[in-house]
Amino acid sequence: MRPDHEIIIVGAGFGGLGAGIAAKRAGITDFLIIERAADIGGTWRDNTYPDVAVDLPSFTYQFSFEKNPDWSRVFPKGGEVKAYIDHCADKYGLRPHIRLNTEMTARVWDERHHLWRIHLGDEVLTCRYVLTALGAFVDPLKPDIPGLDEFRGKVIQTSRWDHEHDLTGERVAVIGTGSTAVQMVPKVAKVAKRLTVFQRRAIWVFAKPDLKISPTVRKLFARLPFTQSVVRTVTAAVVEALLVGVIVSGKPGSVIARGAERGIRAYLRTQVKDPELRRKLTPDYGFGCKRPSVSNTYYKTYTRDNVELVTEGIERITPTGIRSRDGKLHRVDTLILATGFRLSNDPENYRKVPVKGRDGFDLADFFATEKVQAYEGVSIPKLPNSFFIFGPFSWTGSSWHVMVETQSYHAMRVITEARRRGATAVEVSQEANDRFFEFAHRRASRSLLFSNNCSGANTYYIDHHGDFSLLRPTTATQAWLSSRRFSLDDYRYRTLTAGATGATANGEVRSEWLSPTTKSS
Repeated sequence: MRPDHEIIIVGAGFGGLGAGIAAKRAGITDFLIIERAADIGGTWRDNTYPDVAVDLPSFTYQFSFEKNPDWSRVFPKGGEVKAYIDHCADKYGLRPHIRLNTEMTARVWDERHHLWRIHLGDEVLTCRYVLTALGAFVDPLKPDIPGLDEFRGKVIQTSRWDHEHDLTGERVAVIGTGSTAVQMVPKVAKVAKRLTVFQRRAIWVFAKPDLKISPTVRKLFARLPFTQSVVRTVTAAVVEALLVGVIVSGKPGSVIARGAERGIRAYLRTQVKDPELRRKLTPDYGFGCKRPSVSNTYYKTYTRDNVELVTEGIERITPTGIRSRDGKLHRVDTLILATGFRLSNDPENYRKVPVKGRDGFDLADFFATEKVQAYEGVSIPKLPNSFFIFGPFSWTGSSWHVMVETQSYHAMRVITEARRRGATAVEVSQEANDRFFEFAHRRASRSLLFSNNCSGANTYYIDHHGDFSLLRPTTATQAWLSSRRFSLDDYRYRTLTAGATGATANGEVRSEWLSPTTKSS
């Protein structure tokens, strides 16, 4: 049976587009990118709240093969990032391969024909290979707070911002103080009559060196691209030193972590003179337990006369406001929810959109009952012809784009090898998966998250099993090298032996294991 497409890529954010470019570079043109929304862009399509911006330097927040010399500033705004995404889709000819407003509702492995059946409501598409590029954050989380559904005012989720609603002169409440709130709160404070921010846990916030990039520097980048490559390498190394060097290295990183804490406390003292307010804004967990943020205005915003920080906790939401646990009722016209997202490795994602593999394998059950794992962050046993762009132990510290390129290259190496061998099904071996998991889990277990007062941080770095499986516990360079050097014999290759249907006269399916090769590439 010939499938509708050789590859279907799920998601048209940076991950999906990067995978599509990788497929083209591997000489594969029969691929389809399906996207549930009406436009491409993922996070940068959905998040348009006030002052949304990258919290990493622009030099690192781009593909290595498509460096943009025209970033206007060190930390570009969301609109500029979305324009870069559109540019990549156009330049690399991805638009004809993209199908919008197409939501996958289930995917099921067909062992009889060695292909995937992608359910799209009433429609079913078939493909030989699936690349899942959902990103780290799948759906916004609605907080479980009593009375939320009874609130009679306006409710806005930050990832579904209502630009038609004017906050000017309103009494506004924000629930959540993560990276989104750090960017959005100062802007809302300037127009709201009254802004009340409900904080469960404080966040470490660095000063933001958000400099404009002069036309002279941009011309230099355009004329001498290697100069931007040098800057990209340096900034990536700094970012990775803070993430991998501090978080992953464990106790050795505690020295840097304490230095970062001292620096941020000193910065906070320059922004907030009131010692009680400073105490509320200072995290009670160590640096590195949660993703830090950057801002030049966040701390200072709480010194405005029209802004209040509430740390007592929420008792319930009433039809007209929020009652905090100290008994005070805060009147609210508009409620803004900055309460985070469900992570891609959450089993509930695969309850909602089931993934069924070989021999009854169910991805939701696997993530719910087993330690979260995937070989090199890409493949899972009993999921043939299936690859993750963002899987467990895949996110490298320096840049999301480095991870996308690394994972995509890994997948294309395997698919290309399967085609070379004439295989119709390829699946990572249990032995290879176990070997990588033991390596990654051992390193991750020594992370600073387990030795730096992180138990009360409620960090998304720690999964539902209590493991640190979000970040790859190595450098980005090690991950890049591994994607090029892992043994292709870590996978098992099969081919159907009874013609295109894969069945004998009596309907029995037969597939043949192909002999391994000693080559690693």
